[in-house]
This record gives sequence, structure tokens and C-alpha cells, in this order.
Amino acid sequence: MSFVQKIRARNQYRQTVRELSAMTDRELSDIGIGRSDIVDVAKGTYRGIKY
Repeated sequence: MSFVQKIRARNQYRQTVRELSAMTDRELSDIGIGRSDIVDVAKGTYRGIKY
């Protein structure tokens, strides 16, 4: 991954975290994630598995 690609990926991560963090718990629940899942969703590692 080139330097420019890393910058773009980091910016996309930050934007995703910012947008999801601005949502209410109800809105997050409506799309199937919890507040604690935001970082995983932004990283692309969220699997949606609830134990």
C-alpha cells in the first residue's frame, strides 16, 4: 500500500468513526451495530457475531 493509499484509508476510517459516533444508540441498533462495534466497523473487521 502506497503512502497516498494509507492516507486515504486513514481518512476514510476517521470519517466512518465520526459519522457512526454521531448516531444515536437507536440509529446504531437499527443498522445492527452497537456503540462498542464502531471501531471494528470502521476498520472493516466487524463480523456481526453476538454471543
